[in-house]
Amino acid sequence: MSEGEKNIVNKEFKGEARVGRVMKNFASISLKPEDLSSPVAFQMAISRLYESLMKVFESGGPETTYIAEVKITDDTGNQVSIAIDLGNSIPPFSSDKVKADVKVTLYED
Repeated sequence: MSEGEKNIVNKEFKGEARVGRVMKNFASISLKPEDLSSPVAFQMAISRLYESLMKVFESGGPETTYIAEVKITDDTGNQVSIAIDLGNSIPPFSSDKVKADVKVTLYED
């Protein structure tokens, strides 16, 4: 292999996506698995969510954007989800469920 050539591995996955609208400012507001471990942990999580929501509304309200939640199954059988920001305008799809192709390229610098 010459100096200009690099080792490259390409892999494509087929999947599905669900398109929807979300509020950008809420990205930091989330539940973790340990928040559901007990009634007390759940109550603490609800309080944390409430405080975060109040801060969002105090700072001018939520900003909305459209995203696609893409789900594929990897080569080991695990389901993988990623989110793609589609911007502030309505995506040009006739349905909220669409097909997705994901391409992964592995290479060395």
